[in-house]
Amino acid sequence: MTPLTLEELSLIVGGLEVSGSGLIKGFATDNRQVKPGDLFLAIKGANADGHDFVADAVRRGAVGALVERPVDGPFVRVENLVEALAKFGANFRNRFDGPVIGITGSAGKTTTKEFLASALSPLGTILKTVGNRNTEYTAPLLWADLTSDTSAVVVEMAMRGFGQIAHLASFSKPTMGVITNIGYSHLEQMKSREGIAKAKGELIEALPADGVAILPEDDDFIGMLRDLAGQRPVLTFGFGKGADCRLIEVSSDGLGGSVVKGFFADIPWQTSIPVIGKHLAANAAAAIAAAVTLGLSPQEAADALCEADLPPMRMQLIDRNGVQILLDAYNAAPPSMIAAIEALAEMEVDGRRLAVIGEMRELGDQTEAAHRSIGEALVRAGIDEVLFVGEPMRFAKEETDRAGLRTTLTTIPEEASAFVGRAGRGDAILIKGSRALALENAVGGNS
Repeated sequence: MTPLTLEELSLIVGGLEVSGSGLIKGFATDNRQVKPGDLFLAIKGANADGHDFVADAVRRGAVGALVERPVDGPFVRVENLVEALAKFGANFRNRFDGPVIGITGSAGKTTTKEFLASALSPLGTILKTVGNRNTEYTAPLLWADLTSDTSAVVVEMAMRGFGQIAHLASFSKPTMGVITNIGYSHLEQMKSREGIAKAKGELIEALPADGVAILPEDDDFIGMLRDLAGQRPVLTFGFGKGADCRLIEVSSDGLGGSVVKGFFADIPWQTSIPVIGKHLAANAAAAIAAAVTLGLSPQEAADALCEADLPPMRMQLIDRNGVQILLDAYNAAPPSMIAAIEALAEMEVDGRRLAVIGEMRELGDQTEAAHRSIGEALVRAGIDEVLFVGEPMRFAKEETDRAGLRTTLTTIPEEASAFVGRAGRGDAILIKGSRALALENAVGGNS
């Protein structure tokens, strides 16, 4: 980003008071991760108030803090931090007249973002959300990294409740919207999948009249999403025959990932992705659909997509002394859990197929049914042995016990390490569960 003084920042965000001076070169939301020249955002969380950590942030090199009340040390005070950051994002967004693609969905947002940024690379420099900076506090910061060379911007948008996507769209002003799927994430808060679809659909409703909506053809809520699009142009992706960007084959390339083939309308395309799983292949199809809309040919986009730098712990393939580990421990919901189990079942394996399956959270009154569906999926897949982690997995275990599968239930995530350690050369093992379980620790070494 181009450095800003505290005074310049105050003018942009509508500051009420400025104390001190300095040059802002970056941003930090965690005082422990401050780098010299960062502006520390004093976020009030559920368990901690960032204002209490401003002094420590300054000691670590922060040039100051963006705050809602006066603190010791340099600061810019605003009435409301969220609104101030939205003004910050809008200030830079309004200087850009190229395409802005917003991405949301219950799963696959970050993977789709990386696929799309790569697929669009023939257009020039692509600005994309860093990591998973996709909230009302972090999403606005992306816009400070605009340059005169930026050809397109890919924005990931998180959702925890109604109005959040609409807020992110208010300053990002997407010209195209991609919804990966409507799943179960935040079901406890949203009460129903219809509620989740409505909240995710705020992205589509925020598009201009000519803004293209890229939607999942195979999703239960495709009809509702089409309705939200109204008269806006719609393109779909998926395995269904009606999909505009249609997947026809996903085959294993061993530890290299998958070879994916499809059609955009009647034009064939083929690509390789460094992960396995039909659900991730669908994310690649979404990226190709969006890229074609912006002027690339399907194969041009598919070729560029091969270079995607995918984040870890999303169907990540790891070899440990001849054991193939399929690590997907970033998050868990029924559709992605079942898709990962199916991917394990389709892997070429000389030995056994094993799984560490952790509980899924925030499912509300769907908790029992959702976990039972995982047990049923394991039975269908014929997995040889399973370690269930977390008390709600007892429902899944009841289903696998009926079928005679060899399973163990524990509430101690650390026991997964011993289970993984017993795998032998030629075995394949899936590790998947809620982020809070940190099941990636079972892999050991550098994952």
